[in-house]
Amino acid sequence: MAVKHINLALQGGGAHGAFAWGVLDRLLDEPEIEIRGISGTSAGALNGAALAAGLSCGPGRRGREAARQNLAYIWSQVGQVSDNAMVRWLHSMFPSPRGWQRLTELLSPVAWLGSLTRIFSPYDSGPFYSNPLAAILREMPHPRLGREEGPAFFVTATNVRTGLVRVFGGAEVTVDTVLASACLPEIFRAVEIDDPLTGRREAYWDGGYSANPALFPLYRADLPRDIVVVNINPMLREVLPRSPAAIQDRVNEISFNAALLAELRAINFVKKLHAEGRLTGRPMKNVLLHAIMDDALMNSLTAATKLVPAPGLLERLHDAGVVAAEAFLAQNADNIGIRDSYDLAQLFPTQAAVSGR
Repeated sequence: MAVKHINLALQGGGAHGAFAWGVLDRLLDEPEIEIRGISGTSAGALNGAALAAGLSCGPGRRGREAARQNLAYIWSQVGQVSDNAMVRWLHSMFPSPRGWQRLTELLSPVAWLGSLTRIFSPYDSGPFYSNPLAAILREMPHPRLGREEGPAFFVTATNVRTGLVRVFGGAEVTVDTVLASACLPEIFRAVEIDDPLTGRREAYWDGGYSANPALFPLYRADLPRDIVVVNINPMLREVLPRSPAAIQDRVNEISFNAALLAELRAINFVKKLHAEGRLTGRPMKNVLLHAIMDDALMNSLTAATKLVPAPGLLERLHDAGVVAAEAFLAQNADNIGIRDSYDLAQLFPTQAAVSGR
């Protein structure tokens, strides 16, 4: 197979980002796939930083192995912050009817964290505050962020003052910009950065509020047409959420998917214009979209597991990502560079289709 050039769009989703770790592990093992551009948000920014820094170490196997080492290091460190023993014990000792599910949701560390974040702020910790992700990023085996070598890398954060998306790229990508992209404001203090675009020191929160992830940086003329979105947050949930936790989970998923859906709708519109020949001679890129996902797995999880990165869960998600990437390559590798393999019409049916005409 000839070398296929792709861009990656990496969603955020807390500990569920370990799924993308597995996807990336499998793609790095495929010599016919070359990653030219990466856009990441939140956990996707962490994965993207590990990937881009590793690939900047050199071409071929050297860069790929460095990227794999970075990814394995980050997720091994993330896994060490979890202690979910109480929840695992309760589930093993009792069956899981709705009552016990509610009880474990109530007793879980996430429930305690949710209650505490409504009372305490990360600013209440005074001089004792630290962001544990900072040390993890700085101590990667290959911490080469902001280098010209390797794929183009874009990190998305949300400007607290304006509420607008901010995409950092090139030399702007630092440990601080990645931390900004992954800054859930209930848990972490806003990351403050001197921003030359506004001429002032700006505070940033998680990029998922404004773009999860941002696709538009990957429209650059020098990057490939193909964008592979690694989905963490499920688009569809067939079961109506009824418990308070399930309702809040779905509200969060919808909120964090909104910006991505807006970009996908715009891409779908541009594709229709291209198909109708109405963009002839205009510099508007007709991107090719692909997706790697496991909605069945993600539908079986909740927001609780996003914030409690138990090592066993991370391994399960990683392995599922490897399987999903393998299936994508087997079914859609031949589509890269030629046609979409992601059916946007499924997401955005026309009014005629909806009305049955």
